[in-house]
Amino acid sequence: MKANYCNNTNGYSRRKSIEVNIGDIPLGANNPIRVQSMTTVDTMDTMGSVEQAIRMIEAGSEYVRLTAPSIKEAENLRNIREELHRRGYKTPLVADIHFTPNAAETAARLVEKVRINPGNYIDRKKFQTLEYTDAEYKEEVERIRDKFLPLIKISKEYGTALRIGTNHGSLSDRIMSRYGDTPFGMVESALEFLRVCEDEKFHNVVLSMKASNTLVMVQAYRLLVNKLEEEGLQPYPLHLGVTEAGEGEDGRIKSAVGIGALLEDGLGDTVRVSLTEEPEFEVPVARALVDRYKNRQEKVADAATPALSIDPFAFNKRKSKEIHNIGGGNVPIVIGNLSNSTPDHQHIKKTGHHYLSAQDKWATSDHAADYLYFGNQLPEINLPGALGQILDFETWKDAPKQDNRYPLFDQGNYEIRNGLDFLELKIEEDKLPDYLNEDTVLVLSTESDYAMQSLRRFVDNLNKAGIANPVVFWRTYMDRTEEEVQLYAATDLGGLLVDGFGDGVMINSPSTELSIATSFGTLQAARTRMTKTEYISCPSCGRTLFDLQDTTAMIRARTDHLKGVKIGIMGCIVNGPGEMADADYGYVGSGPGKITLYKGQEVVKKGIPTEGAVDELIDLIKSHGDWVEPEIEQMVS
Repeated sequence: MKANYCNNTNGYSRRKSIEVNIGDIPLGANNPIRVQSMTTVDTMDTMGSVEQAIRMIEAGSEYVRLTAPSIKEAENLRNIREELHRRGYKTPLVADIHFTPNAAETAARLVEKVRINPGNYIDRKKFQTLEYTDAEYKEEVERIRDKFLPLIKISKEYGTALRIGTNHGSLSDRIMSRYGDTPFGMVESALEFLRVCEDEKFHNVVLSMKASNTLVMVQAYRLLVNKLEEEGLQPYPLHLGVTEAGEGEDGRIKSAVGIGALLEDGLGDTVRVSLTEEPEFEVPVARALVDRYKNRQEKVADAATPALSIDPFAFNKRKSKEIHNIGGGNVPIVIGNLSNSTPDHQHIKKTGHHYLSAQDKWATSDHAADYLYFGNQLPEINLPGALGQILDFETWKDAPKQDNRYPLFDQGNYEIRNGLDFLELKIEEDKLPDYLNEDTVLVLSTESDYAMQSLRRFVDNLNKAGIANPVVFWRTYMDRTEEEVQLYAATDLGGLLVDGFGDGVMINSPSTELSIATSFGTLQAARTRMTKTEYISCPSCGRTLFDLQDTTAMIRARTDHLKGVKIGIMGCIVNGPGEMADADYGYVGSGPGKITLYKGQEVVKKGIPTEGAVDELIDLIKSHGDWVEPEIEQMVS
């Protein structure tokens, strides 16, 4: 398989898709990257839906999506649309359909776009392994065609667009049995429906490959683009999103890692950021992600530029030499930059190392920097023994030697010595020295507008040259807001990490705490270093059976010390065991005031009253040996 998935791996160039008509706001082709969100109130609440839609529209949402789980909700879309029009809002509406083709057919007559999920639109997911002969499998695909054709015909008649939206967690048993829980299975699930559209000459189609796991998501979108080209299908527009990204800082960083990595490669025509927050708060985040490319000059691919050596459809960590705790099989390190700060207890505390004066000792949190860069300053206080100190070479060579002090060279003063050292390279200006000590960690920075692509190309060239020195990426965002630092760093660094590049990160921002938190958040979102609990929480919609925001906050307050444990918090069974595909534990709404608990994808207990459900979740975690008491964590926080 050719590794074609973007126009130019060496610079930004947006993929050219066909144009899809969605009311008065077309998508794809030369149109701007659109931003959208989804209502969270019950779709039968006409005025509540209208008021929330207006808040979304005024926040900048260009499409408004509403759930329509049955015909009654689909029919009520007419009332919502008429009321919005009466108030002067003509923003296109999108009906979100899962299990009910008749609801989709009703909605297609009333709104501008319908989203279906091929994993459960016709098939039913029972988590069974099915065996098919090729002939039997072909019969199943024909069954899909027969059930899907009425929606295509109605959409043609009414000028309605369709989104074929695959979700990683809701692949059908049939797809899972043949292709597995893989990006390839996600793509094939959508293509089965898309081929019917192509046969019917219906091209008003948008595609999506959403997952909560950013690695799976990025690989699936890339593979989809590749397969469209390989099969000679139309270059349909892409809807980008990370499902169940969560809330707050974590949700923003995780969204930026997945969505940003694809935007950097020119993929994506519309974006929805799925946060467990009010939908109008999602819109500015999505806008901040896409606006970064408004004035980004496109770079035409150079035919002489060799292809990257990596497989873009599978994660493979770059093989690097292990030096101390850097590179090799180690998780990526985090370096805190205190070169412009006084190296005292107060500033070092901002990097996650806490001096306990009563005990006269240091305590270190799970989110503490592994190394601190002091520049030309020499710390005059005792530091934790395991904490690495990096000093500019001229300062280091005159400082009292300590086992955990290491020099940072630049190209002008680099020299060979025994032991760990660091070499800063500005990749547009500096070249690798003729002889590179194998114990040197390369600290790479760039001022390029194509930072992610430039750093990726540089490290890929190291691979091709057989140079296995560990690499740390150093990015600076000193003139950015807190949210911009989170989004831009997660995009630039996350795009590298999902391709397996990077043995460490260092972020410069106006706040040391922000830099450290964003570093660890990005590593976690890219699945390269797990240092905290991961919450796979859906953004709520009209199907939700409990208050997701309050419940997520309650669960987080009780469990956010469980390092590496993944907890799915789903408002209904549609976004239940499938959507939280790789969660360790699940908390799922199963009826009004009722919760079902899962261990992995297995139901453990049904019908738990919401009042005691969080306690039951804690007991479940304890019973499987994943609970630790939080006292130690609280002591150093």
